Amino acid sequence: MSKGITKREENFSEWYQDVIKAADLAEHAEVKGSMIIKPYGYAIWENFQRILDEKIKATGAKNTYFPLLIPESYISREKEHIEGFSPELAVVTHAGGKKLDEPLVIRPTSETIINAAFSRWINSWRDLPYMINQWANIVRWEMRPRLFLRTTEFLWQEGHTAHISEEAAEEESLKILNDVYKSFAEDFMAIPVVVGEKSKSEKFAGALRTYTIEALAQDGKAIQMGTSHNLGQNFAKVFDIKYKDEENNDKYVWQTSWGVSTRLVGGLIMVHSDDKGLVVPPKVAPIHVVLIPVWKDESNKDRIIKKAMEVKKSISGLKVEFDDRENETIGNKFFEWEKKGVPVRIEIGEKELKSGKAILVRRDNGEKQEIEFSKIPEELPRILDCIQNALLKKASDFKKDNTYEAENYDDFKKFIKQGGLVYADWCGDENCEAEIKSETKATVRCIPFENQEPKTGKCVKCGGNAKYRVIFARGY
Repeated sequence: MSKGITKREENFSEWYQDVIKAADLAEHAEVKGSMIIKPYGYAIWENFQRILDEKIKATGAKNTYFPLLIPESYISREKEHIEGFSPELAVVTHAGGKKLDEPLVIRPTSETIINAAFSRWINSWRDLPYMINQWANIVRWEMRPRLFLRTTEFLWQEGHTAHISEEAAEEESLKILNDVYKSFAEDFMAIPVVVGEKSKSEKFAGALRTYTIEALAQDGKAIQMGTSHNLGQNFAKVFDIKYKDEENNDKYVWQTSWGVSTRLVGGLIMVHSDDKGLVVPPKVAPIHVVLIPVWKDESNKDRIIKKAMEVKKSISGLKVEFDDRENETIGNKFFEWEKKGVPVRIEIGEKELKSGKAILVRRDNGEKQEIEFSKIPEELPRILDCIQNALLKKASDFKKDNTYEAENYDDFKKFIKQGGLVYADWCGDENCEAEIKSETKATVRCIPFENQEPKTGKCVKCGGNAKYRVIFARGY
């Protein structure tokens, strides 16, 4: 265990905060619930953004930007939407030294102002599908803040599309869920996820259906990593978003919206990191390799640095940090980069000059190996792939080992208490769902697309006829 980092098994919440501090990712800001994302933390988010942006654009969506301030009357036009967001809204009532004629809401999401624009921009079936995406900041007043996971202001992307039919909207919402979000989580973040539909009580306010990807943290709690919503025609009817079909008839569009946020950084920490600090999968790492020249006296210094620089120049296509600082001890350098989760450390000293082999250390498992200088450029990509695959396998094994099937309520409560994802049959009744949450703090994380057929036919809580095989868990 690194100095200053609480052990996970002692206090997972403190461990999480300690890792963020040790890796220098973020800190709390002056306004309660807000955070300052520091350069290394933001570099991780930038990598997420770059990869996701490419994937989103590949679906046909184009980036745009909408105002931060939204007329309060826009928010209140969709009843379910305003009821869902009212407790979290921040409202501007004064500006320019006087009271505003109409209060302005700091966007909790851009649904309403985007739909007002859609009503102007969409006129014909030829305009559809209409697909846009926005990278922005969001404000939702948070009573229980936690860095990256829940903050008053956070960064995200939100996509919004309009379609001719419900089938087209459904196809788009599932495409984003699987081809963008699930693919990114598993192929880049090395985080296995469960894919499914949210229950009615957990769906997005104003949506027809909400789909989600759910991951499992090392403390056995679930993390919602991203959501995609089939909005139906609710907002289209409120904001009068119509198009002329090929027979010149007026019809309402069918819509979707979808988003992920800086919560992804919190998910990465909770799934992969250890008692030494942050662990970052190579595909999203701001730095792939830290190269550290090691010398004991000045007579060796120049030769060692020269060789280390030669090795650095031989590495292409990877982000390499060269740490030749003289005001830090070697031990402190090793400790710092370990805390930051850099996937590979390469050490070159007097012994390595003589042997012609550098020391390579993997961050994920601490394994050390000697590697010939000339082979470093070709071996590094292979080693990084091994680390990426090993992290996915480790997280997948953990998820598998902590997934249970409950056939009765006693077993259900036992599994929930020890932590993990719990499959159980459920009647679909919201009152039953609320009782389970009250008694166990577990919620329906999703109605998974897989393993859906109820096994017993009876609800695990009330004993009534089961409609779904769902996943329950305590969550963030």
